[in-house]
Amino acid sequence: MKSSTPPLPRPARRDRPVRVGLVGLSARGGWAAQAHVPALARLPGYELRALSASGDASARAAGTAYGVPLAFGSTTELVRSDDVDLVVVSVRVPLHREVILGALGAGKAVLSEWPLGNGLAEARELAAAADRAGVRTFAGLQARSAPGVRYVRDLVADGYVGEVLSTSLVASGRRWGPVFEPGGAYLLDRANGGTMLTIPFGHTVDALALVLGEFTEVSATLATRRPVVHEEGTGRAAPMTVDDQIAVSGRLASGAVASVHFRAGLSRGTDFHWEINGTAGDLVVTAASGHLQQAAPRVRGGRGPDTGLTELPVPDRYFDVPELDDLRGLPGYNVGAQYARVLADLTGGGTHAPDFAHAARRQALLDAIERSAATGARVTL
Repeated sequence: MKSSTPPLPRPARRDRPVRVGLVGLSARGGWAAQAHVPALARLPGYELRALSASGDASARAAGTAYGVPLAFGSTTELVRSDDVDLVVVSVRVPLHREVILGALGAGKAVLSEWPLGNGLAEARELAAAADRAGVRTFAGLQARSAPGVRYVRDLVADGYVGEVLSTSLVASGRRWGPVFEPGGAYLLDRANGGTMLTIPFGHTVDALALVLGEFTEVSATLATRRPVVHEEGTGRAAPMTVDDQIAVSGRLASGAVASVHFRAGLSRGTDFHWEINGTAGDLVVTAASGHLQQAAPRVRGGRGPDTGLTELPVPDRYFDVPELDDLRGLPGYNVGAQYARVLADLTGGGTHAPDFAHAARRQALLDAIERSAATGARVTL
């Protein structure tokens, strides 16, 4: 089967690498250390040149831990530095707006973790500010850069299942279950914007839309079934206002019917199962959890006279950034695959990575889901 995906272009030659300033890198670890640092260290064309932290001491500690030359105690210093070309925002969602507006005001390109803003209004504000600034922006929806997701998209586009009739997806959010990690209490408060709906559901539904097309209407039920949860290790009780059950049904632009159900925590049964059913065949995608942006999914399929499913290994051509090969199966791989697309866009002027406008449209879908759940009405997009 011929791939529908054009090969990722190699970055145009530059006199110097793209100098990255990473906001939110801590010597204590965290997502930036687990994913961004390993990816940037392996990709030619980038230099992790600067970082900023909550103060001078923590910045110096992070600079020493990761060998970053410039360690700033404030974000303002980082975004104004002439040694930074691309500002990467890897802090908690409520802090995104201030950092991004500062970077845009300094005329810097920005890559922001997902979700872009704390709510739809903020996401639209940031997308509009980026448009006015006239700089390149990127949203960290790296599931669409994952080899397995791109492979499934091409299988569908090339007719493996025929006309798509329906799709159903059930997944576990991993977090937001009965126990929360130390330092993770901010994820329990819906006002902070880092919820099961915005993070794993948002990443995964973006991948679904890449593969099958956008939703045109949604009907949703949201619920918080565990209003009190406990901290791992201490047992300390804490209130949770985040929805820990998300059930969405709707119709895609193709006419296909979609059903997506996210449950908090992990299941003893199925933690990620996605079926795509068509007139000529079926595809089944499985993974370890609903965080498809971090996953290396397994793909199986059957069509025509097949009576069961056959393993469909992701072809090597989808692993199109060989410098990342030793990160396969690790959080840094999909982040690195997106960085490669960002580099192609920055150096060649393409549109291989999603931008702030895309992120605002995706947050509009999440907003429609919340409005449907609040009103009990089907919402048209």
